[in-house]
Amino acid sequence: MVVLFPLGLVGNVLILLVNSDPRQRASNPDVYFTNLALADLVLVLDSLIEVFNLSAHYYDNALLCTCMALFLQVHMYSSVFFLTWMSLDRCVALTGLSPRAMHADGSAARRVCTAIWAAAIACTLLPFAAAHARHGWGRGFCFAGMAEVQWLEVTLGFAVPFCVMGVCYSLIGRVLLRSERPRRAKALRMIVTTVGVFFACWLPENVFISTHLLSGTAEPLRRRRNGTLWQQYPLLGHVVTLAACANSCLNPLVYGLLGQTFRRKLKLFLEHHVHCLHMQPPHVTHMRLHAR
Repeated sequence: MVVLFPLGLVGNVLILLVNSDPRQRASNPDVYFTNLALADLVLVLDSLIEVFNLSAHYYDNALLCTCMALFLQVHMYSSVFFLTWMSLDRCVALTGLSPRAMHADGSAARRVCTAIWAAAIACTLLPFAAAHARHGWGRGFCFAGMAEVQWLEVTLGFAVPFCVMGVCYSLIGRVLLRSERPRRAKALRMIVTTVGVFFACWLPENVFISTHLLSGTAEPLRRRRNGTLWQQYPLLGHVVTLAACANSCLNPLVYGLLGQTFRRKLKLFLEHHVHCLHMQPPHVTHMRLHAR
């Protein structure tokens, strides 16, 4: 994480700055990518918390565990949902399954983003409310340790998105195989990288959770002391969580810096701001020197 954290922090901040530049027109993918960067930025910052929290054991504190889980699950779901939607949107666009007008309408992209954030919040708050309605608000209870919540996380947060992404990129690959060779080779490398990074980053945590669930030890924390796999194996739990957060560190590289469109916009953004610095009015420079 020593390398990935600054890469993810700088990369996601750059995406937010470049795509929020009013001088450049934002396409639908730019809108999705900006929202993905926002969700990823939170997960990148959480990776720093995980590094320094190895000895703090916040999982033992029910209130802190619940607050952290609520906050992180919203952004985890939103990040994965945006990745899934971007794959689906790219598939539909390249295979010609939707009218072109749909992709030209910026308001449609904003509505999709609103729906994705709402779905991420619902996938977090509904299980949270159901867990507390069933088990109460007793001290020592963290809803993140519930088997139902964890099954939902494995299913909606990994299995379903990975299947959707796999189908979408398989269809895209078939289209690209019939296209010209230069475009095909580059795009296929992008597909393999995208699916590979998502799978490699999220698989360890989901195997970790699934092992916990299949062993039948997922029970409310107030019923058993040291009941969660994270409490039994804290170091391994932190490692797999950091691996999942690494996906948010690598997304800017995979989706942004490797893409020609974003590289072009980034170049224009940097050139404009460097030009503005060189074109600073002389009286401003004189005032700053005088102030010193």
